[in-house]
Amino acid sequence: MDTKVTLASKSPRRRELFKEICSSFLCIDTEIDEEESKKLAPLECVRDLAKRKAKLGAKSYPDDLVIGCDTIVILEDEIIGKPYNYDRALDMLHTLSDKTHEVVTAYTFIYQDHELDGEVHSFVKFNKLDDELIERYVKEKAPYDKAGAYGIQESSKEYPLIDSFRGSYTNIMGFPTSEILKDLKKFCSDFDLKIEFLH
Repeated sequence: MDTKVTLASKSPRRRELFKEICSSFLCIDTEIDEEESKKLAPLECVRDLAKRKAKLGAKSYPDDLVIGCDTIVILEDEIIGKPYNYDRALDMLHTLSDKTHEVVTAYTFIYQDHELDGEVHSFVKFNKLDDELIERYVKEKAPYDKAGAYGIQESSKEYPLIDSFRGSYTNIMGFPTSEILKDLKKFCSDFDLKIEFLH
């Protein structure tokens, strides 16, 4: 019998990216209080959030393999979170303009008493953005659910946000598919779990 998989995330982008890995899974919304985690250093914070999401999901689905994820943007050792309004989104993009920032996704797998933690780091160099581009992007794309107030998949000739990046592209979107697939296959092999992978 195949092991059921639960993705503890409300992100539509993670859900779509996970569909590239796994043919059948449940997606749940894990509402956690993030304030305590945000008191930690950036890397400790993102690891803690991923683990707490996975543990909360595992409480509700104790027989499933549960995956928790969180993604942060780090600039100069500070977390650039999700913008809570239009002005904050403008401020974030002005801050990231013409600089290189780090994107980190942490993930935790939990199956009964077994657990695996991982993380992926990527680096993004922004173009120097003028006021007109920033205002147009925020008005038209409303990036309020995105860490750093942008989505790399939306950078284009129309919205030339990104100069270059290093590392996993899908990590910058919030779900590093190749790295998660590799660790997930190992996790399943170690504990004889049956999951139908697409690759």
